[in-house]
Amino acid sequence: MPRGGRRKGAGRPKGTGKFGVPTKAIRVPEAMVDQIINFIHRKGDIYPLYGNMVPAGFPAVTEGAPAEMLDLNAWLIQNPASTFFVRATGDSMIGAGIFADDVLVVDKSVEPQNGDIVIAVLNNEFTVKRLEKTDTHVELKSENPDYPSIIIPEDTELQIWGVVKHSLRTM
Repeated sequence: MPRGGRRKGAGRPKGTGKFGVPTKAIRVPEAMVDQIINFIHRKGDIYPLYGNMVPAGFPAVTEGAPAEMLDLNAWLIQNPASTFFVRATGDSMIGAGIFADDVLVVDKSVEPQNGDIVIAVLNNEFTVKRLEKTDTHVELKSENPDYPSIIIPEDTELQIWGVVKHSLRTM
């Protein structure tokens, strides 16, 4: 009688365990076990997204079941290796919906285009502004009439650290 190894009909059929899908044993750092278990029980960072829109005016009837599940990582972060977060200060970008203490999701891999909101370094100082390019100059525009735009002189080094993709705010 053979011993060990795979035997026909032995073990639990694939996909019938606790998770309902095939599983795989992996090695993880012990310090991360609780974090990984919590992630699995939350079903990742996926949350219900209801199909009905919520009016900001008069109340409306909504459905009780979510239309789909929303993966926040996939929705907020297209390029994980080149994405970083930074907190905004000041009120020069309120017209663009960026307020003090908002967390900005910034992608370094996106090529900045005319009209993008960018994180820029000008004279060794960081700023968040709208990038405007013309035939004659480059401009960093504020989205608040109380703040002037910054026209970049030709001899000034301007670095763009990334394009702002989202602004997150606590209500």
